[in-house]
Amino acid sequence: MNIRLLRVYADTSVFGGVFDEEFEEASRMFFNQVRSGRFHLVTSAIVQEEIELAPVEVRNFFDEMLELMEIVDVSDEALQLQRAYLDARVVSQRWSVDALHVALANVAECSR
Repeated sequence: MNIRLLRVYADTSVFGGVFDEEFEEASRMFFNQVRSGRFHLVTSAIVQEEIELAPVEVRNFFDEMLELMEIVDVSDEALQLQRAYLDARVVSQRWSVDALHVALANVAECSR
């Protein structure tokens, strides 16, 4: 029997959380679970671009995790889903990038 790992999408703030006093403990625990194979880590090209503007320690940590994650591209399907979220006013236009993250996670079949 082939058991599929739980797919978890991480946005930029999850990587930055490792270096934030408030979120450090939980963030490190999460990434340790990724390393141990409990989760399949998914992120996106959007996060990869955002990380380029992050502090050096966040960029270095992201680079360390690269071999353990799948990076999904922005697809037409994700853009259409983002538009549907905005049109349905699930989130306001102000949070359109967040809507795209959620759309990307859904299209990539992430659970969380």
